[in-house]
Amino acid sequence: MHKDILKIVLIGDGGVGKTSLRNQFIHKRFTNAYKATIGADFITKQVETEDGKKVMLQIWDTAGQERFQSLGVAYYRGADACILVYDVNNFLSFQHLGRWREDFLKQSSLPAEEAMHFPMLIIGNKIDIDDRVVSRRQARAWAEQNSSERMKIPCFEASAKDGTNVEEAFTYIAKIVKIPQLELDLNGGGSSLTLSTSESTKSKKRSCC
Repeated sequence: MHKDILKIVLIGDGGVGKTSLRNQFIHKRFTNAYKATIGADFITKQVETEDGKKVMLQIWDTAGQERFQSLGVAYYRGADACILVYDVNNFLSFQHLGRWREDFLKQSSLPAEEAMHFPMLIIGNKIDIDDRVVSRRQARAWAEQNSSERMKIPCFEASAKDGTNVEEAFTYIAKIVKIPQLELDLNGGGSSLTLSTSESTKSKKRSCC
């Protein structure tokens, strides 16, 4: 069943750039001034499907610090999709993806069957910094290991600073959430979703892992 509002949760270690990714997608801007997120908040952005249906993405940005993780249960429940974010220059942030995924599935109180096929996507952020320690192969292997037959986990590499693949990643997660699973099975996932905003952007080369 189609929903007019989709709740999408951004999770991952503190400092990986969750807030910057969201701000780049929503406002097309970036700042070097780092300010840790306290608790969680959300910003919305409207997208439009090919059939003209308007959908509101409600993007929740959650704190990555340990002292705020107990708040997760209040923000995870009711989510339609989850975006796991790590820093390609910080191997620990990549190693922690499994823990973040498990905590999300546990605290969101999803039924076991639904949890197995819950829409997720991973973003390796900060590719603009030339200090990589996490390869695309490693990210792809993690995604494949944690995917199910009905719901594959796509992996993107992005830069919240220059905008590379930020819009593509959010658009992709919105697409896989909006298509009912039955339709995915019948059509092979061959549908698409395009943004409809007043801010025109040039199409960028997708860098999925």
